[in-house]
Amino acid sequence: MSLFNRLHKNHMNLFLFVIILFWMKTYITYLIEFNLGIESGIQHFLLFINPLSSTLVFFGIALFFKGKGQTTVLMTMNIVLSILLYANVVYYRFFSDFITIPVIMQTKTNAGQLSDSALSLMSPFDIFYFLDSLILLGLILKRIYIPTVKAESKKAALIIATGLIVFFFNLALAEKDRPDLLSRSFDRAYLVKYLGTYNFTIYDGIQNVKSSSERAMADSNDITEIENYIKSHPTPPNMQYFGKAAGMNVIYISMESLQTFIIDYELNGMEVTPFLNSLTRDNHTFYFDHIYNQTGQGKTSDAEFIMDNALFPMAQGAVYVNKAQNTFHAMPAILKSHGYTSASFHGNYKTFWNRNEMYRSMGYDEFFDAEYYHLTDENTKNYGLKDKPFFDESIPLIKKLPEPFYAKFITLSNHFPFKMDEWDTDFPMAETNNNIVNQYFQSAHYMDEALEQFFHDMKKTDMYNRTVFVLYGDHHGISDNHNEAMSEIIGKEITPFEFLQLQKVPVFIHVPGLETENAESKLGGQVDVRSTVLHLLGIDSSKFIDFGSDLLSEGHREIIPLRNGDFVSPQVTMINEKFYDTESGELVEEPDDFKEFAEKARGQLERSDEVLQKDLLRFYKPKGFTPIDREDYQYIHPDEEGD
Repeated sequence: MSLFNRLHKNHMNLFLFVIILFWMKTYITYLIEFNLGIESGIQHFLLFINPLSSTLVFFGIALFFKGKGQTTVLMTMNIVLSILLYANVVYYRFFSDFITIPVIMQTKTNAGQLSDSALSLMSPFDIFYFLDSLILLGLILKRIYIPTVKAESKKAALIIATGLIVFFFNLALAEKDRPDLLSRSFDRAYLVKYLGTYNFTIYDGIQNVKSSSERAMADSNDITEIENYIKSHPTPPNMQYFGKAAGMNVIYISMESLQTFIIDYELNGMEVTPFLNSLTRDNHTFYFDHIYNQTGQGKTSDAEFIMDNALFPMAQGAVYVNKAQNTFHAMPAILKSHGYTSASFHGNYKTFWNRNEMYRSMGYDEFFDAEYYHLTDENTKNYGLKDKPFFDESIPLIKKLPEPFYAKFITLSNHFPFKMDEWDTDFPMAETNNNIVNQYFQSAHYMDEALEQFFHDMKKTDMYNRTVFVLYGDHHGISDNHNEAMSEIIGKEITPFEFLQLQKVPVFIHVPGLETENAESKLGGQVDVRSTVLHLLGIDSSKFIDFGSDLLSEGHREIIPLRNGDFVSPQVTMINEKFYDTESGELVEEPDDFKEFAEKARGQLERSDEVLQKDLLRFYKPKGFTPIDREDYQYIHPDEEGD
């Protein structure tokens, strides 16, 4: 007699069989797809049992229904949870992170644009993640699974109660192994390791509801505490450079997915980024090669947000999507009080990453999106206009801006999966067994050529000598799923410490006419760039809520928080609660000596999160600053005005 025939005698046996299949599928997925850093027997046990609680609760709901209603609910629960699991698998393959409720909301805005990246991460073997769903469907269609004609409320209540007991047992063990797991953890990998993907999604939903209620309850007293904290950690400007760029135009260039390791890297004897390499040796350029990206799930938009606002991005989701209606004291608004106009340039459409809404709140006067450029099949990638035509067609637009101006250019050619059209580059690929890594060198070289072209074209104008250029890598491009190939590239094993070193992104501040030879490249984060630039312009950043620290200041703070709660300092680096010597990468024997550093880093993240979640800047009125009324800003192409 077959297994199904034996189970067929009692549909509850089949029901439990379906639960076990789903449970085991989830557990196996955790082992083969996610790098969760299992370090002890108790953590492995928790990883094993955490899918069971949510499976029992959600599948148990089906027993409240009778007949076809029961099979319909059971099948629906299975498919929905399977899709959630698989979505996390695909998302993790690129971002090494887990999907949150805000990320799902972002998908409504960006799904079409991100389709190529998502497809490149899928595999035919992924049918495994729906194998149990197909088995369940077969059982139902062949009438092997036949529920009773009555609802089984008592059994349903018993199964759901068992699921809740398993959950609270799970949570108690998790809290014992990692105290304050739910209240202090910034790292989603910890939450998934201890609670599982399904329970994490429920927790994340609760956190989002909580965030909405916190805004409603906030008042001006909340911002006073933040203001006092900021003022108690001052970073006075370096007077050697303060005001040396006063009145100059400012151009920010977001260098998509550019990591610091690529600077001065040679492939087959050829420089990958010869133009950027030349800037590192330019005595009118401040080059910072120890800057860590501090982005979260918003990636490029997070980097934009950090640069403009000197706040940390959200732990879940993206500010650009989830907090676009907030009050901000961003660079365009600050500089507007000093006579500047502002504009953003991007070869994608204005709705991508909700920029058309976020820019209104930050006070951008102009937004030149894809509607202002000539897009063809040959000069576009999935994310919009390629970098060379983008910069080329932007020159006439920037010439029209009243000076002084603050302008931002968002590149996109060097985006995952990095594949280039053959007519765009003759630079060779790397020769690892990983196409993603191999193609990265071609797209990075192409972007470098586009940047050189832009500087060349700017020098033909009379704007160049009165413009500050700020070039920054927005986030890492190559995730830890490609560590094997990357270890060939950098010539060493990629440990957790070495992977963090790959999170460094280059920052260049080029100021024509200003000698920068004696400037020291300090340890920093993206949040430090705004105050550095403001001080060069002669604007005191201390009157704003600014979590950065001037990179040129002798008092620069060098405890650098990362969005997941880790931190870097000159002495020690914390990764997943482990402390490493920052110079050698060796584990520190007495980590208790540095736990105060961790508290300082997390203190900054918590206070910045409070500013965002409660929308506290609506209560803060810096002297001489004119608040932005987002209703004053609309981004309508001239051709649309006559419609």
